Parts: sequence; structure tokens; C-alpha cells
Amino acid sequence: MRISEFRITRFQFRRDRVIGDSQVHIAEANYGALELIADDGTVGLGFFHALFHPLPDIGEIERLFGVEVWPRIEGEAPAAIANRITKPRGGNNRRTTLPFEEAVNQAAWDLLAKSLGLPLWRVLGGVDRKVRAYASGLDFHLSDAHFTALFIEAAGQGYGGFKIKVGHPDVEWDLHRLGLLKDAIGGRGAVMVDSNEAWTPKEALRRLDIYRRAGFEILWVEDPCPRDDFDGLREIRAGAPWVHVNSGEYLDLHGKRLLLEARGVDILNVHGHVSDVMRAGWLAAEHDVAVSLGNSTLEIGVHMAAALPEVNWLEYSFQNYNHLVEEPVVIRDGYAYAPERPGHGLVLSAEARRTHATPDLVAYDALPPAVESAPFAYRNGSDPA
Repeated sequence: MRISEFRITRFQFRRDRVIGDSQVHIAEANYGALELIADDGTVGLGFFHALFHPLPDIGEIERLFGVEVWPRIEGEAPAAIANRITKPRGGNNRRTTLPFEEAVNQAAWDLLAKSLGLPLWRVLGGVDRKVRAYASGLDFHLSDAHFTALFIEAAGQGYGGFKIKVGHPDVEWDLHRLGLLKDAIGGRGAVMVDSNEAWTPKEALRRLDIYRRAGFEILWVEDPCPRDDFDGLREIRAGAPWVHVNSGEYLDLHGKRLLLEARGVDILNVHGHVSDVMRAGWLAAEHDVAVSLGNSTLEIGVHMAAALPEVNWLEYSFQNYNHLVEEPVVIRDGYAYAPERPGHGLVLSAEARRTHATPDLVAYDALPPAVESAPFAYRNGSDPA
């Protein structure tokens, strides 16, 4: 099996809610689906996206991929791409103009697993496809009513963990949200908070102490201070031993290694690059540190989560993009299930390619209404009763 063609589909659509945190506000989704096609017709799928600005028109995306990536993978075996290691130094060590790296890696692993007739989680060494999932709201910009409706629904679906955004300049706002969450979930389940680097180490310790004295038990605080303040993260670990520090999502593999060596983290956060996640999981195991699988496009990370014994939780954020694939990852009663199908099990939907693809950049005001795939009452813009 050799890689012989590529196909890219561009998607741009309104989200069914504004997602974000104390730092960012995101109202639209911008995804690219990369399909690597082998000489026997087998297709491997990977995803790339832009958070803050639309992707360029499809012609420019294809041109950039053809210049920057295609010459290095055309005619190669998928295993050679999936397992390739390059020098982490030199003038040619730089990111592609668009974030193609993760998509190529995902598509290559998809092809490799399909060539073996195995689901990806089995190829990676997993023995149990079931992973505990937590409900993550990406909720900083939601009204109280929308926030409450989201987590009532999540609790009703059986989730046993719930993560909310904090980091408002007014700590009373944070406490109010924690109170709303407690009421919404009936006081049951693990609670995580994520400030997205809003605090200094001292402010983080102050906030965590206030939460605790107010009666809120927190399992972990995510990214409480800047990602590369390893001394500060270690200070928070020492100063608030009743809370786990979760960090690392914004760091590359080199940065994750430095974070682990600095003992600045209790739970290492990883995402959707298959090879790097597995390497990071190995490093975390060497340091006796747990791993959490953060958001990955269409929950493709469930395969790595199922293969890494250090993973205790997988993040699920109710993002309305399941319409892009034929069969999304199943999440039931608070657990995500890695597909049994060969490869990673995600196949780009023919209907999505036909009706939702946007080859040309579209102004936000001209985008059609959001695809209503989320079950929450706020999806149509009106506050729930």
C-alpha cells in the first residue's frame, strides 16, 4: 500500500453556541478534512482546523499542501509516515503554513490500521476500548440559563465529570458558576475548572483557596498560569495539594518533557496527534504522572486514550460537528467507546461533502444557521425556560 493521491474538503459553519474561555470567543467552526488515498483505493482521514480565522479558499489550501507536504509523502507507505522521526533542529524544522501535521499523522495511522484490518486502538496496543468521559462546556460566554441547561442535560446523559471555565476578573462570578453547576448536577460527580492561563501562580492559589472555603471540591485546575511557567505550576501543586494541576495542552512534545521534568503537573493534557500523544504518554508514565485526553476533532483521541493506561478521562465538549462523518464516536452513560471498525473508524460523510462543504471563504454573516446536532435547548439562540 502506497499513498498516491490526496483530497481536501473545506468546511466553514456557525457553531450552535459561542464557545470560549476567559481569553477567547469563537462563534464559527473552520475545519479541513484531509483524505490520503492509497494505490489500492483505501482512504485515510485526518482533520485540521483554524480556531480564530477562517481557512483560505480550497485552491490555496491545496496549493500549500502540494508545496509543503505532498513531496514528502507521495508514494510512501503509511507506516513510514506514521512512524517517521525527523530532527528537532535545523532551518527546515518549522510548522507548515496551515496546521497539516496532525491531519497527515491521523490519516497515515488510519491507513496503517486499515491495512492490518484492525481498529487503531488495537494497533496502538489497547486492550479495552471504553474510556471514561467528562462533560466540558466551553461555557464562559453562555448565559446562566444556557450554562445550567447544558450541564443538566450532561448529567442526565450519565457523565460523571464536569469541567467549567473560570478565570473571570471577579471571583464572585466564578463562585456563582460553581454554584450553578453544583445545582445542575445534583452535587454528584467530579468537578474540574479551567482558567486558560488567566492567573499568576499567587492568584491561582488565592482562587483555589476561596473555592475550597466556599465548599467546592475541585478535582483538577487546568492551565492555572502561563504554560511555560514551570516553577509557577510547581508552586501551585505544592501550595494547593488538595487539587491536581492539569497542564501541557499548549506545549509541544519538547515542552511536555520539560514540564514533566520540572514536576509542574499532576495530570498531563494531550490532544489529537497520534504519534506525539503516544510518546507523551510514555514520558508521563516514566514520571508516574496521569494523562487526560483533551479535545480532539470528532473525538479521534479516544483511540490513544484507550491505548494509554495512564489516561483516566477523555474530554467531550458537545461541539456540533458530528454531521461531518458517517458514524461518530459513541458516548454513552459517561463513557466513550473507540470504534471497532478498521482504522480510526471515522469516514467523511458523502452528504456533508455534498451539502456542507464550503470551497470558498464565506463571511460570517452569510453563513447558514448552525447544524442542530447538539441536544441542548440553547442551540436555537433562545434562553431555556
